[in-house]
Amino acid sequence: MAAPKSIIVVVPTYNEVENLEPLVEAVLTQDERIRVLVVDDSSPDGTGQLADELAARTGRVEVLHRKTKEGLGAAYRAGLRRALDLGADAVVQMDCDFSHPPDMLPRFFERIEECDAVIGSRYVNGITVVNWPIERILISYLGNWYARRITGLAVSDITGGFRCVRRELLETMGFERIRSNGYGFQIEMNYRFEYFHARTEELEFFFVDRKAGESKLSLRIAFESLWIVWWLRIADRLGRL
Repeated sequence: MAAPKSIIVVVPTYNEVENLEPLVEAVLTQDERIRVLVVDDSSPDGTGQLADELAARTGRVEVLHRKTKEGLGAAYRAGLRRALDLGADAVVQMDCDFSHPPDMLPRFFERIEECDAVIGSRYVNGITVVNWPIERILISYLGNWYARRITGLAVSDITGGFRCVRRELLETMGFERIRSNGYGFQIEMNYRFEYFHARTEELEFFFVDRKAGESKLSLRIAFESLWIVWWLRIADRLGRL
């Protein structure tokens, strides 16, 4: 498979003014092919304005301003669509809080030459999560086990959101039809990879909890992840994905 010539890293933001500039700087140094697309949901802390400044300063940052905060899934659907419209050959999904390490990107780009999708995994070799309290690790690990059990997916980290995907797979899989707006979006992405027989590879990485800003996890998001796995199973059997 051909090496991607244009790579866009999609970073959804909401109140990430403390993290955005250092993250963008760290990401852009990894590979000269990278552009960063910041998808900001009208952050009241000035994240969107800072993104515009970075775009003007670097020439390698694009900004998509959204009027309302509609959730992670909605931001990613819009961001992936814009990335393809900008001509990306491969698209990376990445959090803004440094829980996804920028120095993993060169390994992603190396492996994406052989795969349709490369997935960063916290659970492919045990548990590689740093600075989380034990109860949060257990909730994440057991939630991941539950989602895998119901969906039957082989990927070890079904709820993770750090990945690199080739343009051809994104165009085939119909990501704009994904229903979830919370972390269930990540489950649906992984489910569609398998549904469309994508060639995937998991790479271990160390997930480090954020040092600045606040987590966006809520009970509503967690509940969505519980029911979406059953919807996927039923929709698959009915041929409605």
